[in-house]
Amino acid sequence: MDNHSFEEKRIATAERLGIELNQIPRHVAVIMDGNGRWATERGLKRFQGHEQGAKIVESLATHCVNCGIEYLVLYSFSMQNWKRPKEEVDFLMYLYAAYLEGIRPSLMDKNVQFAHLGRREPLPQEVLDALDKTVRVTSVNDGMTLGFALNYGSRTEIIDAVRTLAQDAKDGKIDPQAIDEQAIGDHLYTAGWPDVDLVVRTSGEMRISNYLLWQISYAEFYVTDVHWPDFSLEEMNKALLSYASRQRRFGDTKAKK
Repeated sequence: MDNHSFEEKRIATAERLGIELNQIPRHVAVIMDGNGRWATERGLKRFQGHEQGAKIVESLATHCVNCGIEYLVLYSFSMQNWKRPKEEVDFLMYLYAAYLEGIRPSLMDKNVQFAHLGRREPLPQEVLDALDKTVRVTSVNDGMTLGFALNYGSRTEIIDAVRTLAQDAKDGKIDPQAIDEQAIGDHLYTAGWPDVDLVVRTSGEMRISNYLLWQISYAEFYVTDVHWPDFSLEEMNKALLSYASRQRRFGDTKAKK
């Protein structure tokens, strides 16, 4: 990881926003909500909302790179989203595959590493191919990590981690008494990453939606009524300023730096 580059960007961001260097989050997780409502309010088809929402991703990722944020994870498609109408799901799968193909040069240009969070099945092969190629091609980068939570469910992620640890214990590879928070964290999709500092949710919904339950244990939340297709860089700056104003205690009585 290019720590020098991150530090320079964080210093510039702190000066621009008028905050302290340690008030900039390292890890931001976003729940992108409101594509369908955005479209409905404008008399458009739901797929047009998804198309518009996809356009916001690259600008937000670029902004986070420039802010010196190290990890940005976007909740793209939950395991529960398969319950949506087949026509909408099929379009979303097409959109993800096409989008990953299109964004790859930009990720390379901005030194961004890409990661997929979620189960592979039952994602279509064209989506898996696009995910795998993007992960592989960007693996040489050492800048910000952009994660797509695609076919993701946090409870399932934790179940998979526990099953792996249980099998390791059965095989004698690990002492059951040695299983702790670190051991579980090392078997999550985000192994090796810091915990989430800031969760941003659009469209005004006040719920977690089975998203990164382990990783957001001590995260701060910023909820905006803005639908995802209208989410601007100014709104992201509001989220960063809101985060900077919080007193993070991590269960203690004193704020932590």
